[in-house]
Amino acid sequence: MKCCVPGTVLKVKAGSSDGKEVGEDDPVKNRRERKTRSRETIDRVGTLMTVVGILCILYCLSIPFVGFGTRFFLIWGVLGAGLLLCAFLLCRRRLWRRLPKWFRRLCLVLLGVGMLLFMTVEGLILSRFFTRPSQSADVMIVLGAQWRSTGPSRVLRQRLDTAADYLKQHPDVTVIVSGGQGLNEPISEAEGMRGYLIDAGIDESRILAENRSTSTEENLRFSAELFDVGSSRAILVTNNYHVYRACGIAKKQGYRVEGLAAYSDIWMVPNNLLREFLAVIKDFLCGNMSL
Repeated sequence: MKCCVPGTVLKVKAGSSDGKEVGEDDPVKNRRERKTRSRETIDRVGTLMTVVGILCILYCLSIPFVGFGTRFFLIWGVLGAGLLLCAFLLCRRRLWRRLPKWFRRLCLVLLGVGMLLFMTVEGLILSRFFTRPSQSADVMIVLGAQWRSTGPSRVLRQRLDTAADYLKQHPDVTVIVSGGQGLNEPISEAEGMRGYLIDAGIDESRILAENRSTSTEENLRFSAELFDVGSSRAILVTNNYHVYRACGIAKKQGYRVEGLAAYSDIWMVPNNLLREFLAVIKDFLCGNMSL
């Protein structure tokens, strides 16, 4: 018989015959609770992946009705299918548990690092979305985009309209239109852009053309041959999602540069942001720019 101090009551767990004090840890119960919480977390993550995956696929299907310049938007369909597959594997808990514990942890770490990198780069891109030059420049460079048989694409028209407005307000600024001819373009982007600006009221004597480039890095490298980069202040005109990368590449090449952001279609912003994220990573790894 167990003794107790007079005036106290020995508390025993209900259904326990060994006299354990209430609150003492039960390893079996705690293990079950942890498994329950783990299952609930996996279910929530699986549900989130399913919803996001469906939204990605719907977004992919909607873009052809809005208009697009490249087939990059198909990545949303691939991304959506991948998320749905991951959600299926998570719901089949036995498949997830069969994976080695170190591999599951590695997947979670890589996911966390990837999300952190994505949010950091996107934050840098968004920081230049509404940028305007703080002072007048000596030269303006309009970066090219697709030129179609019917004229400039929506993206390029947005850049040209923004450039024309600025040039009318600053009549002493020279403008370089930069862009070569792609396989699906009837003329070089530079030639088309030059004609567009002339039609918009810009004197043709102010317009220089660079018609060899096929990328942003080449836009800036070839345009630098047309003026003194070291002593001139330049303004880059491109769409808002592209300003951060374009200015980063220009500064790497020695430009004294500021950006002038043209607007872009709201519905295409997610697609453009994802594409720019990948382009920033590529240019950083290739040494074309610094973050």
